[in-house]
Amino acid sequence: MKKQALLKQELCTAIDNQGEKIINIGESIMDSAELGYKETQTANRVKEIFQEASLPFQDGLAITGIKGILKGAKPGPTIALMGELDALFLPGHPRANPRNGAAHACGHNAQIAGLMGAALGFSETQVINELSGNIVFFAVPAEEYVEIEYRMGLVKTGKVSFLTGKQELIKLGCFDDVDIAIMIHSSSAESAVGKVGVSASTNGFLAKSITFIGKAAHSGVAPEEGINALNAATLALSAINAQRDTFRDEDSVRVHPIITKGGDLVNIVPSEVKMETYVRGRTAKAILDASKKVDRAIRGAAIAIGCQVNIETVPGNMPLQNDAKLSTLFEKNSETLFGADSFNNYPHGAGSTDAGDLSQIMPVLHPYMTGASGYNHSREWHIADPVAGYLSPAKTLAMMAIDLLSDDAKKALEIIKNYQPAMSKQEYVEMQQSVFNTELFDGSKSRY
Repeated sequence: MKKQALLKQELCTAIDNQGEKIINIGESIMDSAELGYKETQTANRVKEIFQEASLPFQDGLAITGIKGILKGAKPGPTIALMGELDALFLPGHPRANPRNGAAHACGHNAQIAGLMGAALGFSETQVINELSGNIVFFAVPAEEYVEIEYRMGLVKTGKVSFLTGKQELIKLGCFDDVDIAIMIHSSSAESAVGKVGVSASTNGFLAKSITFIGKAAHSGVAPEEGINALNAATLALSAINAQRDTFRDEDSVRVHPIITKGGDLVNIVPSEVKMETYVRGRTAKAILDASKKVDRAIRGAAIAIGCQVNIETVPGNMPLQNDAKLSTLFEKNSETLFGADSFNNYPHGAGSTDAGDLSQIMPVLHPYMTGASGYNHSREWHIADPVAGYLSPAKTLAMMAIDLLSDDAKKALEIIKNYQPAMSKQEYVEMQQSVFNTELFDGSKSRY
């Protein structure tokens, strides 16, 4: 059996030989961005690469997901290497898709390019014959939590059960044969310190859509005949803000509501006002506690104005827990590309990802790697260094797969043995489904 170092060298050389193609994949996806559960063109590009690599795959998973499967020479665990298909809605981005306003302002195009690069590298070599176990190349949909109304329509019509891709794939059983899942997220000098790094954990969240229902009247002639839903929403914003010092610092709670509709006409008392918010936190317990306080603030505002309010709560992402042993492997491999001392241990992150949902039931790694320029989710974001942004993730994913599955999959089996899941798959699905809730509260009939 070849030593790991030789296998890694062989695979990295194969990826370099495919470098122009891998970069073109990332750049072409950058210019054809699509929103979640709509990534048909991007999915077709992935399928083309899998066909070219003679890699068998399943498609149409959670609408647009694609799962390529490469089997090792001997039985062993299955490692999923992942990339995300979707983009953000950012029509002002210079490379936004003119058809839909979507833009890859978070680096998912680089994730798919890196994933395809790893797949092409394995297909060009015989490295898999030295490994024990299987590698899944999984292009997953709908990580960005956008277009909530559209996705709720998919839920209500039975096309999906959850609003993000990994959640849906878990529920469908598409990860049932996976033991460890790994992906790499792009970063930039503006967004993160150093070239590569890992946060031990990040926040999870749930989302709320809120509609205050008042009564229209002429704003100048007879405002006393109306019930001002905008006043109720304004009070709700203040009441939510007043809760902030009740959140424990260690829970990293973030609540950031916005008004998405403030009324219809300036001379009509606003009778329908809409808000949206996330409720984020470090643990599920902290999220649910903050959610109760937010709902209480919203109901209190409806009581004060005497209007109705509809509160629709939907599950977001679970908190992410990165596996420490996978992080150590990532550190060693990334430093072979970026040099010693390039790795950083980042503090807990206040953002969220549906990789957190996976981390509740299996060992997961969601690290960051340089290559981009600009702040995440901004109009300036782009892959500025194609080698670091597209090829280095491909090499790192491939090298980690070698580490995990060589030597009779010793390292993978050790990680699996020592991992303690927070919950079973069934417990996870039931818990997330329990978050779905719609409440119509009539503040005019509340006794106080």
